[in-house]
Amino acid sequence: MCGIAGAAWFDPDKALSSAELEAMTRALRHRGPDDEGAYRSELRHEPPRGTTPGVALGFRRLAIIDLATGQQPIPNEDESIWLVFNGEIYNYQALRHRLEGAGHTFRSRGDAETIVHLYEDLGTEAFQHLNGMFALAIWDGPRRRLVLARDRLGQKPLVYHATPQRLTFASELKSLLEVRHMPRRISPAAIDAYLTYQYIPHPHTVYEGIRKLPPGHLGIYESGKLRVAPYWTPDWNETFDGGLDEAQNELERLLEDAVAIRLQSDVPLGGFLSGGVDSSVIVALMNGSTVPATKTFAIGFPVAEYDESDYAAEVARRLGTDHYSEQVTPDAVAILDRLVWHYDEPFADSSAVPTWYLARMTRRHVTVCLSGDGGDELFLGYPRYRAFRLADRVDRFPPARDLLGLSCWQRLPVPARQKSRLRQFARFCQAIRMEPLRRYADWIAIFNETHRGLLYRDAFLEQLGDDDPFRFLQDAWDRAGRRDHLTRVSIADLLTYLPCDLMTKVDTATMAHSLECRQPFLDYRLVEFAMRLPAHWKLRGRRSKWILRRLFERQLPKSVFRRAKMGFGVPLDHWFRGELEPLARDLLLAPDARTAAWFRRGRIEQLLDEHLVGRFNHAYRLWSLVVLEKWLRRWQAE
Repeated sequence: MCGIAGAAWFDPDKALSSAELEAMTRALRHRGPDDEGAYRSELRHEPPRGTTPGVALGFRRLAIIDLATGQQPIPNEDESIWLVFNGEIYNYQALRHRLEGAGHTFRSRGDAETIVHLYEDLGTEAFQHLNGMFALAIWDGPRRRLVLARDRLGQKPLVYHATPQRLTFASELKSLLEVRHMPRRISPAAIDAYLTYQYIPHPHTVYEGIRKLPPGHLGIYESGKLRVAPYWTPDWNETFDGGLDEAQNELERLLEDAVAIRLQSDVPLGGFLSGGVDSSVIVALMNGSTVPATKTFAIGFPVAEYDESDYAAEVARRLGTDHYSEQVTPDAVAILDRLVWHYDEPFADSSAVPTWYLARMTRRHVTVCLSGDGGDELFLGYPRYRAFRLADRVDRFPPARDLLGLSCWQRLPVPARQKSRLRQFARFCQAIRMEPLRRYADWIAIFNETHRGLLYRDAFLEQLGDDDPFRFLQDAWDRAGRRDHLTRVSIADLLTYLPCDLMTKVDTATMAHSLECRQPFLDYRLVEFAMRLPAHWKLRGRRSKWILRRLFERQLPKSVFRRAKMGFGVPLDHWFRGELEPLARDLLLAPDARTAAWFRRGRIEQLLDEHLVGRFNHAYRLWSLVVLEKWLRRWQAE
């Protein structure tokens, strides 16, 4: 697990200096504290072929496998091809055996060199053979091109800035910003999308002109032109045609192998354990492997409706793990400035707070950790999927839909608790008249279209033009057009929410502490299989993840399967009626507030007041605004 940075250029005036490359890699030191390396080839002229581009590759290493000889950048045998790589390739040993049989010689024992030789043989088709999480850059000297690639599910990040003169890339935005004249103009459309989703969707970043390479895509930069294209294009309309027992056996086989290949490590390894279905399944499979006395880690809260630590402890006792736990209090906001620095662009998933503390605690004991991320998308685990299915059924009976759509339901007095049934019912009714995906988008939005319209000043609205954040979700939904609505929306989440929110949150929080996190549920073979299964094998009645529960019910405590899903949120609703309320007012209503030019002060005051008295729960909206204001103060000059 590492950090990468570098550039390729066709104009000598745009050459990346050694000092700039050093600054870029220094900004990534937290991702790789163990080692560093660089490769540089200066631009030169070679008539009659013309100009040979220059290239600079930088690397920071967190040593996990091949501690002695795993340095990067790493070349092929004749040093005509060079690689910098962030991540892990879990099937590298099988690939290495094949490559050695084809005559390649290796100078290291790690996975990175496997990529170099596979690229030598297959070109960009090599990426289709990699099972892992990765972001990489390959300098192909013979073809005079720089190749970028990112893993299928977006577990590892990669950002870039491309012009005809130079392409510059890095694992993180802060690394790119070390380069002279890098664009820093904020994109109004990115801010609009951020307030909608709580993250900025790929391929955009907060800055105009800087892009994220989308998951499952590669980029080829040659002759001053960049071509970006997908290399992973599964048919999301394909369905499983076997029986339930056959599906369960295949699911078990895939899960066992996905966990087993992620236990390869030359350093201590453990598992995140919330006490929910997904993390418990992963730890159960780890515990049945060759890893002795699996170490597990959990975070709790003093607010009972958000605290899963007792469930995690129960699972740990049942499985006999070496378990560690900590409690997160409202003082956690003391790390807000550090979160803003590490996340580079506005990012408002509040579960980044406990994830940060969980990563910090875990790193004291291990260097690699497995998690249950992805299980909710694959097996319909989110409560909103039940609401989506119910709304889909209500759509078949227009009188019922019209009754639930009456405005009177919005005037019901609802309790202040975020997870109250009455509050959830009111949100359900509010969007019931919309078409299915618009309804879902309204439910998951932090600021839906109505709320954003109330917040924005006229001048800011004019800057948005025709940009609509909804298109990001719509494009993903359209990729499974022949499937049922419930499957389509879970695939949309897999392609949007999972890489842009969950993977960003986990990668940034863990890498901030030099901790590698691996997600067995995101093995692409398992993903492709699970998404072929029918929805009724995943969500049956009120029981989500039904086939997964059926498979593991004998190995885990009954409490894992009987309790309601909590999620990994923090009690923001409580905190904004207590310790966070003065901070929010001081930041958002200050005379020099950076957001004042975009947002209406009166509307922000209204949000604060309504939340404080318990009339509405605006906790996530307020958190999004606080994070944005903090980000602007940290990253934008006056």
